[in-house]
Amino acid sequence: MYKSSDLREKDVINISDGKKLGKVCDLEVNVKTGKIDAIVVPAPFSVGNIFSKEKDYVIPWERIKKIGEDVILVEI
Repeated sequence: MYKSSDLREKDVINISDGKKLGKVCDLEVNVKTGKIDAIVVPAPFSVGNIFSKEKDYVIPWERIKKIGEDVILVEI
């Protein structure tokens, strides 16, 4: 079992390209089952896109390949 506070401390890495996506900022939970449906990682921030409407990464739980001590490996 994972606590949301534990997941928020981990970096999320896409194993498809090795890119660091960021840290978990939120969880999507199915209220009927009580299970986590997805993790949410904020869109990348830079001065050039301060006013852009980039979407956060919503990563379905099934796309998580491994949760380690320091990182969460996903395939998106």
